Amino acid sequence: MNKFVLVLALVFVSPVNALGQGQFYQDKTLRIIAGYGAGSVDDAWTRMIARYLGKYLPGNPSIIVQNMPGAGAMIAANYVYKVAKPDGLTLGGLRAGLYFDQLVGKKEVQFDWPKFTWLGTPTQVDQLIYIRANTPYKTIDDVRKATVPPKCGASGTASTGYYFGNLLEETLGAKFNTLTGYKDGPEVDLAVEREEIHCRGISIETMFGREPLIGWFKSGFVRVLVQTGKKRDPRLSDVPTIWELMNENKTPDSGKRLSTIILSAGAFGRPYVASPGLPPERAKILQIAFKNTLADSEFQALAKERKLDIDPVGGAELEALAREVIAQPPEVVERMKRLLEK
Repeated sequence: MNKFVLVLALVFVSPVNALGQGQFYQDKTLRIIAGYGAGSVDDAWTRMIARYLGKYLPGNPSIIVQNMPGAGAMIAANYVYKVAKPDGLTLGGLRAGLYFDQLVGKKEVQFDWPKFTWLGTPTQVDQLIYIRANTPYKTIDDVRKATVPPKCGASGTASTGYYFGNLLEETLGAKFNTLTGYKDGPEVDLAVEREEIHCRGISIETMFGREPLIGWFKSGFVRVLVQTGKKRDPRLSDVPTIWELMNENKTPDSGKRLSTIILSAGAFGRPYVASPGLPPERAKILQIAFKNTLADSEFQALAKERKLDIDPVGGAELEALAREVIAQPPEVVERMKRLLEK
């Protein structure tokens, strides 16, 4: 995946305006609505950001995290977009794949993806699908040839486990039976452990960033079937990428274009937003504070300790990408509908 460079222009704020913003945040509490459950890698990022962000906001407000899991973070996205006041006191930690649901016109969507106030993402992510090693599915070819597809789990259609599996069927004919409705990622992992399901799509960062996945991979309890990066991750040097597999299997260009749109979710990474309509000066202050938080030496040391890879993208870049991915021709939207409704 091409990496985006974090470039946030430093914006001059007059002393009077800076003082006004400082008075606004003074003695206030800022909430980050986390669209996922506690214990996930997304939640780990959010709690780290909450720990340091106030340091870089005028008035040093208190910051709390409120978990609001469900429907692949759509509940949280709808709340931040439609319910929260556009005052800079409510932020959202969302799932990158939520723009799929808007593109295909899901009735549950109450947001317009490009109109969020974009703060940035601390990292970009490549994805993988892991599967229990005691299943007969040793490679993607085994999945392609199987009469009974493996059962995977996902929290919603915006989650990696759902859209990546369907993309593999659309481009390679590798069918996965993906069950949705799990509350969050750890609940899906528990279902894998209980052998209720066989597999799950997750980020590479998650696989190597938290238990029980680290132990599962080291012990051989699970194997990785495929990854999304343009190049193989060094930790998965024997695992093919979807791009290699599409070339080998002569996937048509239309399938590769669809893959590019779907896998742009990796560039959004783990996005943080505020409500639309935020006063521009306050939006700039939040964006700069977010950038400075990610550059904080203590923050970076803690991320390294927790095996979280900092690879940031700024708010301006994410806003431009949001406009780009939503502006798709009808034929692409129709194909995405087929993919996400499988």
